[in-house]
Amino acid sequence: MASKRVEDQDPCTGKLTAIFTRAAKHVFGFFLMVVLCNVTHFLLKPVSQPRITSDTFIGLLIGNLGIVRTLFEKPAALALRFIIDFGMICYMLVLGIEMDPYVLLKAPTRDAKVAYAGMLSTFILACSITPLLNYTGKFKINFTLTLSTALSSTASPVLTRIITSCKIGKSDIGRLVIAAGMHSDFISTLLISIGYIVYPIREKPSGKSRIQEVVEMSSALVLQTVITAKVSPIIMNWVNNENPEGKPIKGSHLVLSVAFMGLVCSCSPAYGYSPMLSAFMAGVFLPSKGRVSKYVISKVNYLLTTIFYPIFFIWMGFQADFREFEPGQIGTWARLFLLFVIATVGKVTGTVISGLLLGFHWPESVALGLLLSVKGHYQIYLAVAANTAGTTSTTTSIVLVIAVFFTVVYIPSVVSHIIKRARKRAPTHRMALEWLDPSKELRLLLCVHGPQNVPAAINFIEISRGTTDPGIEVYVTDMIELTDQIAATLVQVDGVDNMRVTDQSVIDMREEITTAVQAYEDMNGDGVTVRRMLALSTFNAMPHDICNLAEELMTALIILPFHKTQRADGTLDAGHSGFRYVNRKVLRDAPCSVGILVDRGFGLMERISRSHVSPNIAVIFIGGKDDREALAYAGRVARHPGVKLTVIRFLVETSLENASRRAGSYRVNVAEQEEEMKIDDECFAQFYERQVAGGHVAYMEKHLANSSETYSTLMSLEGQYALIIVGRGGRVNSVLTMGMNDWQQCPELGPIGDVLSGSDFSMKTSVLIIQQHNVKGELDGLDDDFSIM
Repeated sequence: MASKRVEDQDPCTGKLTAIFTRAAKHVFGFFLMVVLCNVTHFLLKPVSQPRITSDTFIGLLIGNLGIVRTLFEKPAALALRFIIDFGMICYMLVLGIEMDPYVLLKAPTRDAKVAYAGMLSTFILACSITPLLNYTGKFKINFTLTLSTALSSTASPVLTRIITSCKIGKSDIGRLVIAAGMHSDFISTLLISIGYIVYPIREKPSGKSRIQEVVEMSSALVLQTVITAKVSPIIMNWVNNENPEGKPIKGSHLVLSVAFMGLVCSCSPAYGYSPMLSAFMAGVFLPSKGRVSKYVISKVNYLLTTIFYPIFFIWMGFQADFREFEPGQIGTWARLFLLFVIATVGKVTGTVISGLLLGFHWPESVALGLLLSVKGHYQIYLAVAANTAGTTSTTTSIVLVIAVFFTVVYIPSVVSHIIKRARKRAPTHRMALEWLDPSKELRLLLCVHGPQNVPAAINFIEISRGTTDPGIEVYVTDMIELTDQIAATLVQVDGVDNMRVTDQSVIDMREEITTAVQAYEDMNGDGVTVRRMLALSTFNAMPHDICNLAEELMTALIILPFHKTQRADGTLDAGHSGFRYVNRKVLRDAPCSVGILVDRGFGLMERISRSHVSPNIAVIFIGGKDDREALAYAGRVARHPGVKLTVIRFLVETSLENASRRAGSYRVNVAEQEEEMKIDDECFAQFYERQVAGGHVAYMEKHLANSSETYSTLMSLEGQYALIIVGRGGRVNSVLTMGMNDWQQCPELGPIGDVLSGSDFSMKTSVLIIQQHNVKGELDGLDDDFSIM
């Protein structure tokens, strides 16, 4: 009896084992696809390829593997198709929500004209050529119109993602192409949605007459559109009002909203209309603003990116069966080539014509056309769906998918060309001393914490003044923390944004500073202009205020006091954490070069005069952009007749140069290192010829082997100089500073500055640490919002 019971259970156990094994294989296939897509995307990242490129390639590869094809036999293939259709419904719903239907009622804007011109020229070209290429065996007007409309469309989600990731979304051409892409995507999908009523694509006939189908579908679609346009704003606005920003959306309200969306999306499909196009039409008339719409868009996009797209591209590869592909026929390659030519040449022709009418430069018009020809997920779905519906052959379907792939591959090169032209036509003004025109006035933003910083500030102004013509303009700025006590004394004057401080302690302190700098200007006014500024804010907001001041005043250099102050015994105190935070943030975000002045008696020494030589000042040059900036500042100091300047160059011993490169190879390639060293040598040679060769500046060389010798050499400078000027960092991984970062007390000063300002160094040597302007944005010297059109 026991053995009989075991035999009875065996069939059930076998079925469960088979089910779980099959499910495990499917899950394994999904994760394999995800991993391979991510790895390929990572490998293609240096050439800025979008994710759809790697996904398409891996999908075609994985979907055609024998082991994968055996997984998707009939029941699994049917389930997979249901998943794909549901995912595309979500995709089209979100696409529709992001569209604005009311643009059709407005006069065409510039971006709309570009989109319409590109679409029209592509549509005409496609309708003229595609019937001759035998894509469907015999001529079919519905396929020709659908294909022509698809070729004239733009995959706006893919285009927007590419433009944003390439960092040109804020530029004029970026904004224009994104808006034109949205117009093109909206109009083309709208035409396909309307055309589906007349020419439906079905895998099985509905059994109804054509007229009956048209009447039922059009009536259902009109009814769905009216309900969506009239009722959805009422429901969505009520839900949005009941769930204000900052609070989680109530579950019942969210369910109600999603249920309503599902209801309106299912109206027309009940009468034979496409569920995907129904979702798009419903999304178009749903409110695009409000918490519910934003929530749906974000959650659906997350679902698509993380789960749906890997499954989608496996399905695409599975349907694009390479065993049925006909690479030996010349017609296959002719159809592929002409599809790509129609999609690109058609768009370019339209955008060039519209560009001539709108006054664009022709290279930008061509770039617009190439960018607008990009296709994406919906076009891939249409290509595969045409095959499964029996409209096209597998070969034609694969050709269409590959054509979509090629419309995306070249886009990063087009963007790179746009950026290159923008750099030539719209170069940015780098606010740094190295690039400062000698014939222009030097502008400094000199910050002080209080009267204790004024003597050092005055001496700094004196050594920085250079020649009388063009002179120097200094904005002495008080850094004052906005406390509750001070905030209570602010009085509004002359408008909303203008406030006056009435706190007596602040007034007295500012008057003391003003009196001191005014006295200096009166005595040494030749070529020196001093103006007073105020940065009154909390420590969190102060860096932003200082950076804004520097940008508005177009200063080339910001000087910040070190957060530590020298005590009476010569040592530095623990410092002020608030001012240290400000220094760090300004170093990161400043629109120009930044210097931090560690004052150890620079203000207590005898006031520097042009009539007699007083202080010894040194500048240390190892290499890198910050050291070049320090050298550029030292060039101005060298013009002061009352300063004795010495430039000390640290060089790697010749026998150790290769070792230095090897040690640095894990971070910087040799080509980059050699290019940086070449710039350093050119910069130093110019300085040497201009200053050292003329006898104005003393010169020393130190040949060192490692960072230990660098430290010893720095310590040997103790007491020799009143001020030492150094670069913060920016060196190409020099062996002379390697490892010094590991034990820095103040990383914001850099390895050399940290040693010189440390407690082990001289109590009488001040240090100026300079960082060259870090160009904002990701475009290597070009503003994100550049203009090229």
